[in-house]
Amino acid sequence: MLVKITSNRQVTLPAHVLEAMGVGPGDYLEVSAASEGLLLRPRRIDFSKLAPLAENIPAGHPDFDISAFREDTYDPSLRD
Repeated sequence: MLVKITSNRQVTLPAHVLEAMGVGPGDYLEVSAASEGLLLRPRRIDFSKLAPLAENIPAGHPDFDISAFREDTYDPSLRD
């Protein structure tokens, strides 16, 4: 598979590749050197690092649904 590097040194990966990796907009890919080139891996959230924040969540608060959050529309003016 060939991908093109833009003048800004950006690469667009095909949708089927990103779907196979289980990543989407806003996710991170970790790039590391391997014997045959570069290795791309999805960078997952380390939930153990979030544990200290659990005491700040009120009892009975519903779980956060990341899938619904990603599909929800947003105000473009709030984008960083």
